[in-house]
Amino acid sequence: MLLVFKFTRINKINLPPSPPRLPIIGNYLQLGTLPHRSFQSLSQKYGPLILLHLGQLRVLVVSSADMAKEIMQTHDTVFASRPCLTSTKTLLYGCKDIAFACYGDTWRQKKKLCVIELLSQKRVQSVQFIREEEAVALVDKIRQATISSDGCCTVNLSEMLLGTANSIISRCIFGKKYDGDGCRFGELGRKIMTQVSDFSIGDLFPLLGWVDVLTGQIKKFKATFEEMNDFFDSVIVEHKMSRRDSNKKDFLDILLQLQNDGLSEFDLTQNDLKALLMDMFLGGSDTTSTTVEWAMAELAKNPAIMKKAQEEVRRIVGNKSKIEDSDIDQMDYLKCVVKETLRMHPAAPLLAPRETTSSVKLRGYDIPDKTLVYVNAWAIQRDPEFWERPKEFLPERFENNKVNFNGQYFQFIPFGSGRRKCPGMAFGLASTEYMVANLLYWFDWKIPTNGTSLQDIDMTEKFGITVNKKVPLCLQPIPYNNFVE
Repeated sequence: MLLVFKFTRINKINLPPSPPRLPIIGNYLQLGTLPHRSFQSLSQKYGPLILLHLGQLRVLVVSSADMAKEIMQTHDTVFASRPCLTSTKTLLYGCKDIAFACYGDTWRQKKKLCVIELLSQKRVQSVQFIREEEAVALVDKIRQATISSDGCCTVNLSEMLLGTANSIISRCIFGKKYDGDGCRFGELGRKIMTQVSDFSIGDLFPLLGWVDVLTGQIKKFKATFEEMNDFFDSVIVEHKMSRRDSNKKDFLDILLQLQNDGLSEFDLTQNDLKALLMDMFLGGSDTTSTTVEWAMAELAKNPAIMKKAQEEVRRIVGNKSKIEDSDIDQMDYLKCVVKETLRMHPAAPLLAPRETTSSVKLRGYDIPDKTLVYVNAWAIQRDPEFWERPKEFLPERFENNKVNFNGQYFQFIPFGSGRRKCPGMAFGLASTEYMVANLLYWFDWKIPTNGTSLQDIDMTEKFGITVNKKVPLCLQPIPYNNFVE
């Protein structure tokens, strides 16, 4: 009788609503090619908290601001860990990085090290000269293209923005640029951001991990990892052999010194070091270029908004030969443009996945231990309950609006919130705002005159941890002539 009672209680667990699923594979086919959009559709039908079954993997999808607050604030500790999937385990040194490390003391120590040495406000300001120099290089590259084509050229802005973001972050981390001249550093970074979001058969069915070897997925992950790992090894050797100016230490110099002197709060192994390098590069490159890419695409589609932003930038900068940090601080409308871009096009629309560290009760539902959790920031930031005309690009909505992306307003969480909030927010914003300001100051931008209308600009997304444009953004730059040589 007692056994029957226990069995009955166990089976009365109250799970969140779940869409109908197929045998064995469960809801896997319902992910689609753009999961953030598929999840939004499912949430509109089944509610803001739904449980999907991907093979044997339980996935909780959160699609409302109040439920996001429950997870990132009320029960933050329970939801603060990360799943160690086949892709992240293979590509990120066994999840020894910050973004995908399990929650615990070692993760806290690594995060503290990176925040202090690379991502603090003081450090962000100290590398402003790098942002300035790379912005000048970008502007010169675009201007040379217009000169060589008698002013009637079209530039692949997506490609140029990725190159500039790569140069900024690689100089901050390694002390020099590594893109170009046959180096595939930037290309590898974007490939990793795509592959790290892939599920493998072993993730869905743990006993069938060997299938990933037969399909070649493990080989694909390892090939990408080994190429990036070889690059890191060569850069580390180069740093160890060179005598560097103690006043101009980059992030790698600092890590190597901490490793040699044993001054870090944890045992900083070679793989730990390379995992941190991977995080800093991936977090500071692809996300920045993607945000600027979407901002320029939306501005090109909305000429009146672009004109308003340009007028502000040009009024504040005047005839100076370069844009200064103090100028950016005064550009209120530009900041609204960036905010609206982050609202409509968060670089990581599902944020980084979380994993429960224990079972927990959430709004009356039982959430089991080891449940993978996606917070759909993309859907939350388009919720009509909080946002009027949510599908329209309207920077004015942020004028005289206290809502910010600092993690305190859960209807606007492009950088997440709580313990796993993105630590590189200040670093990424500084580069994003500075790049957009320079593009708007030095050039007018037009849609190529090939019969394309504003409505025809392809805004199709390409999914990965970061979601960039599937079709590169190609625009016609017209140099602004009110500048000092």
